[in-house]
Amino acid sequence: MKTLHAIVSGRVQGVGFRFFVENRASSLGLKGWVRNLRGGKVEVLATGEEVPLNQFVASLREGPTFSRVDEVDIDWESSPSDEVFHIRPTD
Repeated sequence: MKTLHAIVSGRVQGVGFRFFVENRASSLGLKGWVRNLRGGKVEVLATGEEVPLNQFVASLREGPTFSRVDEVDIDWESSPSDEVFHIRPTD
């Protein structure tokens, strides 16, 4: 199991990005959370196996239809995330 922490920049708020991330993560069997950050970025923490996490990263870089992803900064962590994938309140 691996855990990734990502900050996604671009037009990622107000375009269904968090719901897209939650649905994609759940479909891949990942655990964790997603939330908006002040300043227009989105933060993601996801735990799972390497192959699904790599597929998830590809989805983060693509985003939903009306988004524009400019950058995805990823750090790999050792701490596990939550039991299920969910949306958290804005930080």
